[in-house]
Amino acid sequence: MHIKQVRNATLLIDFGGSKFLIDPYLAEKDANPGFEGTVNSHIRNPRVDLNTPMDEILNVDAVIVTHTHPDHWDEAAIRLVPKDLPLFAQHEKDAELIRSQGFTDVRLLQAGARFGDVDLIKTPGLHGRPETVAAAYEVLGDVCGLVFKSPGEKTLYVAGDTVWNDDVAANLTTYAPDVVVLNAGDAQVAGLGSIIMGTEDIKKVHETAPRATLIASHLETVNHSVLSRAELRAFVREHDMETQVLVPDDNQSYTF
Repeated sequence: MHIKQVRNATLLIDFGGSKFLIDPYLAEKDANPGFEGTVNSHIRNPRVDLNTPMDEILNVDAVIVTHTHPDHWDEAAIRLVPKDLPLFAQHEKDAELIRSQGFTDVRLLQAGARFGDVDLIKTPGLHGRPETVAAAYEVLGDVCGLVFKSPGEKTLYVAGDTVWNDDVAANLTTYAPDVVVLNAGDAQVAGLGSIIMGTEDIKKVHETAPRATLIASHLETVNHSVLSRAELRAFVREHDMETQVLVPDDNQSYTF
């Protein structure tokens, strides 16, 4: 497999003979206001330029949208992604929205989902602690991750916008992934706390799956992500996880 960190949670993944674009967030730097009600909402989004060429981003066989928050599926993506590309959504509600935006081949991440030689297994996650999601469900909503499996490939788990919880622990145990992508910028909602993973969550993933290689994504792009790459790298060094936890810069790639 080949994984490129594009920006935020946007990834390019070559796996099992197919190329996938994950959670395209394609706006130009400073195009949008910060997310209302979150930490540092005065900062505009995205905070950084998109450095991967657009023709590379769009040269894929399929798109996967784990959920339709605007830092995972934005107006620029709606405009730029070809409307006839196969696109996978987490459930019918998201699929209906994406079809209404003009996309003609929208599929569901449901039991038996497959693209080419790749099995796509939807996994549960939680966009914050249970009490956080309960208090702000209309904003946080449903999220998912997914496991990629294909003959001859290592197993990949893209956890999506989730914090550490029993579902993530069960996903790690059930699928025993070799590579795990974690959205790890510790995004914060004012008064409600973290809605994606931070340092301690990453440490728990490592302790649960010590042989897996972890890739930290969703960093330094949106106003409410408070964990920097430098801070995360220092934490990884402090806890002797450098061989297992990778913190890529945007546009950096790995092959496994």
